[in-house]
Formats: sequence, structure tokens, C-alpha cells
Amino acid sequence: MEGPEKKEIENNIQTAEAEAAEKSGKSEQDITREENTEAEKEKTTEDAPEALCQETAAETDKTADGDETTGEGAGEDTAEKTNGRRRKILYIAAGCVAALVFVYLGIAAYFSSHYLFNTEINGHDMTGKTVKQAEELLKEDIDEYVLELKEIDGSSETISGGEAGLMYESAAGLQRNMESQDIFLWPRALFRSSTDEVEIEVAYDADKLGEKIDSLHAVTGEQTPPVSAYPKFDGKQYVIEPEQYGTAIQRDVLEEKIAGAIEKLEGSLDLEAEKCYADPAYLSTSKEVKDACDLMNQYCSARIVYPMNEEVVVDAPVISGWITVNDKMQVKIDEEAVRLWLEEFGDKYDTVGITRTFKTPAGKEATVSGGTYGWSINEDAEFDVIIDAVKNGKSLEREPEYYIGGTAAAHAMPDWGDTYVDIDLSAQHMWYVVDGSIALETDVVTGQPIPERITPEGTYSILEKGRNQVLVGSIDPSTGEPSYRTPVSYWMRVTWSGIGLHDATWQPAFGGTLNQIPGRGSHGCINMPLDQAAALYDMLEMGTPVVIHY
Repeated sequence: MEGPEKKEIENNIQTAEAEAAEKSGKSEQDITREENTEAEKEKTTEDAPEALCQETAAETDKTADGDETTGEGAGEDTAEKTNGRRRKILYIAAGCVAALVFVYLGIAAYFSSHYLFNTEINGHDMTGKTVKQAEELLKEDIDEYVLELKEIDGSSETISGGEAGLMYESAAGLQRNMESQDIFLWPRALFRSSTDEVEIEVAYDADKLGEKIDSLHAVTGEQTPPVSAYPKFDGKQYVIEPEQYGTAIQRDVLEEKIAGAIEKLEGSLDLEAEKCYADPAYLSTSKEVKDACDLMNQYCSARIVYPMNEEVVVDAPVISGWITVNDKMQVKIDEEAVRLWLEEFGDKYDTVGITRTFKTPAGKEATVSGGTYGWSINEDAEFDVIIDAVKNGKSLEREPEYYIGGTAAAHAMPDWGDTYVDIDLSAQHMWYVVDGSIALETDVVTGQPIPERITPEGTYSILEKGRNQVLVGSIDPSTGEPSYRTPVSYWMRVTWSGIGLHDATWQPAFGGTLNQIPGRGSHGCINMPLDQAAALYDMLEMGTPVVIHY
């Protein structure tokens, strides 16, 4: 210590010494006289050994000459003198000790109301200061107080004590610290530092603080909401995508944390560490996220293989497009997405009624549309199969479920394969091809080319075979009777509306343009010579494709 503080302490100590002396019943003059007397005694004592030696020598000489008293009497005088000197020394020593005690106690009394040497409180040197003086220093801290707000983007803002209406109230710890001092061990404080922090009680203006908070950029600026962790498909499986912390402030939490920091006079507040920003609902460690991820991977473990003209595989990449997870980590199979996939699947592989381009047995390129033959996937039935497989993580290889009659010979084009009946309406000719080779061919007569009698083009199949059938026409409104009744020996149905192949013994000839002649063209059926009809009937199997084209 240097300067005024040292001088102040010295003056205070001297005052304490005087007070202690007064309490003992002695004035400063008495003390001075005692000190002077003691000094003279000390001087006398210092000279005593030499004088004593000289006196002793003289006594000895006198004894030797026989002119003085005997040695016994001389010894008694010497002892008395020595004891007197010793008593004087003891008095002096006692006086010195008493003086030191007075000084010691005086200093101790001083420190009963002042802080000891080397005392530091809340960063301030409080040596020799009273509680009141210490409070003044702490009040200065309040006036200069600033709270730094550390924000998630690395920026910061501040709130001063004045902006919060901060006021000093008390610091009870100062008095407790004073009372806890061991004043009788004050010399130890000269060599040992004491550092302490006391809690300062403050008050703030809630309205002013609220207004300041509302003006902070952290509150008024653009805020990004947090994003929860969630299962994310990485191309092979679902993995947990970590959460993202945004900049959306929880206003009530922010005010609570700021108020708490101000009450404790903290220098800074980390808004992220103090959870002032809105937290994601779920973290990557959340059980709900893990369970959802596991379930989605279970669904994706399913594998369904459809052996079309090329394998169609329903596996994780496909299934991942069907399953969703909501903000409550609830996993759901999107049934509409499954049905949409089935529609696309059907559009690609259903062939009923589609346009087909092919080469006829005669070698010409032909195109045919319409009809009832071909693939027709039963999407409703297949939907149930897929849902069950996905939910249970099954592995399957299967043909899709088809509607009745909704199958074909091959998935590749032409899907009727290499065994079929080909009817060329332009050429009025037909072929029966078996395993790619012509087994039978003949001229025919087809329907007269008028709307009510024309033979429909398209791809069909043999639906029915029968011997000795009577073909019945539609009801004539004028008579209420069928327009015709025609017996045939060989009947091979192509459509349920009444189109088929059969013998036509009433035809004088076949081929050419006979079908264009009224009364010669059929009502839509394919008329054949009797022998050819019989041969075909014997060879033809149910379900054989029938291609009718121009």
C-alpha cells in the first residue's frame, strides 16, 4: 500500500493506540515519562556490568589487606544489588510488553469496523474500508453495469443498467464478511490475501426492461424456425437427419433469462446455451425419431418382383416414395401413392385395347387397336398384396393379379405370341398360325361395311366353341321376331356381342369384295368355307388370340 490509504491507516492506528492508553488510565504525558524512565534504566543497566566488576575488584583488594569487612558480609551486599538490578529490568520489559499489547489491541479494535489488509471483495481492494465505503464502490459497479447478449449467429447486443432501470438495494454479504474477520490475527493478513464475492441485491424496472427486450434485433429481426431431426432416405435406407436450430426466439424465456442475469449482475448471457431459442421438437437422439426410422426401414425391407417382359422390382427406392412421417414421428403408408404407382404400372403393362403394330403372315406391316385381348392388371387386388408385403417386410416374386380374361401369351409385343388367328379385312383372308407357322389359311367373307353390320377390328380371343348352333339376329321392332335364324355346324365365338367364326354354306364364294355386296356381306361374323371351318374348329383352342385388322 502507498499514498493516502497508507497514511489514513497509520493515523487510524495511532488514534486507536491513544484510545487504548486512555482506557488504561494513563495520559500521553505519563506514557512519555515512563518511556523516558525506561530508557534511562536501560542505559543504567547497560553500564552496570562494568561498574559491578570495578566494585567487586575493590572489595577484593580491601579484603586482601585486612582493612575491610570479611568476605561473607561483602557477598550479601553484592547479591542485594544484583537482585535490584534484575527487578528494574523486569519492570522495563513488562512496560514494553504492555505497550505492545496496547498497540496490538488498538489495531485489532480498528479492524473490528474496517476490512483487514489485503482484502478483495467483488474485484475491489477493500483494505481499511468500512462497510459503508465498500457499498459506495459496489454502487459504482451498478451504475456501470452492462449485460452482453451473445446470439446464435455470432453477433451480440447489450443492455445497460440504465436501460433496465437497475438500482442498488443492498449487499448483506459485506457486513457478514466484516463480522467473519478474525481481528486478533490481523498480522497474518499482511502476508495472506483474502478474495471474496458477495451477492448484491438489486432491483430493476420490469417495464423498461421489457421495452428494451422488444427492441432487440434478436426479437425484431427475421427468425428461422427450428427443424426437428427426422428419418431421411439416403438411396438405400433411412438414416436420421440431424435437427437444425433456427433463430426463432422464445420471448418469455428470453425475458426470464435476461432478468435472472441482471439480478445476478452477470456480464454476459449466451442465448443459445440458455435455451432462449425455440428448440426442435425432436432431436437425433429422440426415441420417437429412432423408432420411426426403424419402422420405415422395416417397410423398405420388403421386395416384390414382377416378371414382366423385364423385371419390375418394388424395393426400398420405390417403397420410400410411399411412406411418410409427420411432425409427431408417426409413420404412414401413403395409400394414394401406392394406387398411383399401380396405375402407372398398369398403363405400362396393360395391353387390352392398345394400339399394336406387327407384321402379318402375309408379310405386310399392320396396326390394330381395340378389342378385349391382352393384359389387364387387377389393381385393387394387387394393392392389398403390396400393402401387406410392405407392412410385414415380405419378399415376393409374383405375377400381378389380373381381371378375368385379362392375360395374354406374352408381355413383349405382339403380346398374342406366336399362336393366333389373323383376319385381314382388307384382303378378306385369314390365317391360323401355330408356333409361328401357318397351320391353316382361307378366304373369308366378313361383315358388310355399314355401321350396323361391319366386323369390328381389334384383338380378341376365342371365348366359346360349339357344334350345330343356331345364330339368332337382333329383334326386328316391326315384327318382334329375330331378324334371322341361321343354323351353323361350327361355331367359334370371338365377342360376347355375337361376333365369331363359323361355316357359311349359303355363300357361293369367299374372298374378294363379296362382303361389300348387300346380302353377301355378313352381319359381322367371319364366314368360312365348311371344310375350313371344320378343320379350324378341331385345331383351335379356347383362349386363342384373334387379330382382326385392315
